[in-house]
Amino acid sequence: MTILPSFRTVARIAVTLLMTMAAVGGGLWLWDYYMNEPWTRDGRVRADIVQISPDVAGLVTDVRVSDNQLVHTGDILFVVDPGRYRLAVEQAQANLDSARAEQAYRTAEARRYEQLGNSVVSTAQRQEVTAAMTKAAAATKQAEAALDLARFNLDRTEVKSTVDGHVTNLQLKAGNYVAAGQAVVALIDAKSFYVMGYFEETKLPRIHVGAPVSVRIMGAGTELRGRVDSITRAIVDRDRAEGSGLVANVNPTFNWVRLAQRIPVRIALDTVPDDLQLVAGRTATVSLSGASPRLPKLADLMGGR
Repeated sequence: MTILPSFRTVARIAVTLLMTMAAVGGGLWLWDYYMNEPWTRDGRVRADIVQISPDVAGLVTDVRVSDNQLVHTGDILFVVDPGRYRLAVEQAQANLDSARAEQAYRTAEARRYEQLGNSVVSTAQRQEVTAAMTKAAAATKQAEAALDLARFNLDRTEVKSTVDGHVTNLQLKAGNYVAAGQAVVALIDAKSFYVMGYFEETKLPRIHVGAPVSVRIMGAGTELRGRVDSITRAIVDRDRAEGSGLVANVNPTFNWVRLAQRIPVRIALDTVPDDLQLVAGRTATVSLSGASPRLPKLADLMGGR
């Protein structure tokens, strides 16, 4: 009669011990994961946006790309009306021809004066003729530079891509007037994609440049590998503004709960599969790996859904 209660007692104790060990193990796992392997679901895919602007002003006569089109370095994006710039080249060429003719005349005159004796022309006359020849030579160089500039401007009427990338949010149409230096086309540099992970400041001591990183893009099942490229050194202080007299204006705080600031950490991607379409702005889960590779990652379980 005493054996059965003893067995039940031992069983209850064993179950209690197992549950306690599981709870302690789970707590240690979570502690190790959160402290040694920081992760965040607050990540974004980023890319460099190249703003294309013409060097010359005028009416757009031809747009040779479409929205979201892939372009390569040197491809013509659009054309500015070249008519006035061709006329400028012709005018500069005519001015150069005139300057060269004037220089040839002044050079021949200076040589003729040099052959005449002092009894025929004075030193002052020779100096005057030599100065005129020098001035004509300078005018020729100026005309040559003006012609080069006119040709340069004519060449810049064809606005070309400076990077390999995709055209995005194209609003430019034929007939639009564009000003020199005004950005009218945006390109997403295809070779500049990276991930920005926004980690809580309490996790920064465990984040180091060069640390291996796994990245999961929302909606994509592929796990990307990368490394910590850099850590941001400054963020905006929302509780401080510049007051009058350049004195700091610090707002009083009544927060009972202190929330950790989010610090941007730039992640460089090692390789990207060809079938994965990276879009700047997509959400990503970023996890630093290394401390507990044998345990499944909570970020992988949650971020892939």
